[in-house]
This record gives sequence, C-alpha cells and structure tokens, in this order.
Amino acid sequence: MEFEGIKPKTLDPKTALQKAEKYCVYQERAQQEVREKLYSWGLHQRDTEQIISELINQNFLNEERFANAYALGKFRQKGWGKIKIKQALKLKRIPDGMIKKALLQINLDDYLLSLKAILEKKAALLKEKEPYKRRYLLKTYAFGKGYEGDLVTEVLKDNDL
Repeated sequence: MEFEGIKPKTLDPKTALQKAEKYCVYQERAQQEVREKLYSWGLHQRDTEQIISELINQNFLNEERFANAYALGKFRQKGWGKIKIKQALKLKRIPDGMIKKALLQINLDDYLLSLKAILEKKAALLKEKEPYKRRYLLKTYAFGKGYEGDLVTEVLKDNDL
C-alpha cells in the first residue's frame, strides 16, 4: 500500500529546535547527522543552518566532543582500528584536524592489546592448518577491522599466530 499523495510532516523552526535538542542530548551527534535529520523534517537550508548554529551556541552540538566519543566508542565497543574509524569520521564530514585529535585519544597499549585479542579470537575459529594461508586470513580480517598493516604483521610475528 503506497501513499503517493501524502507529504512528510514539516516542522516549524521552533519545534524543530526543541526536537533537535532532544536528538543531540540522547547521544553525541555530528553536524552532518543533525543537518540530515532537520532536512528530513522538512526544514529549508536557512532554517537548518540557523538551528545548527543555535545548537552549537548552546553546546548541544560539538564536533570535537563527537569525534572523541565516536573514536573511543567504536574502538572499545566494536574493536575497530584507526583506519576504519578515520574513514567513518570522514564520511560524517569531521575535519581532519579533529579526526587526528580523536585518534590520539586511543591509548597505544590498549590498541595493541585489542588487536592481539581480535587476532587470537579469530585464530581460534580458523580451521585452516597451512601457516601461510592462516596468516593471510588473519591479516585480511585485521585489515577489515581497520588496523594498520605494519602493526598487524608485528603482532602476528610476536605472538606466533
């Protein structure tokens, strides 16, 4: 059943600001996420940019805070590497300087421990016996998680996986 003649409900700027505040309070957001949400509510560019600047002034929206929370969250919860986190932040249109700062929040020792744990867990699941193919599968898995090639090679060598 399709509703061709029905348009999405458009919000007035005042109501949209209140909803956007709640949207930002729920979790940290990037400006681009909020902008897309406001457009989905039927707001025009002028109103959208005005609401975003109001959210920034009231500290509901802070790109640096978002980038830090996002980087640490994806690292801790999903086990993502720095390359994957960087790509995801770029997709959210976070400036490069903020991305670099956010990635510096990740402790190197924790990063290496996480990579080692991910590789050990994957190694336990692999049925491949041939060492060369096994290493290849582990490297490919770690690359997919966004870890750097030299670190992956180093961890594989040091831990004899």
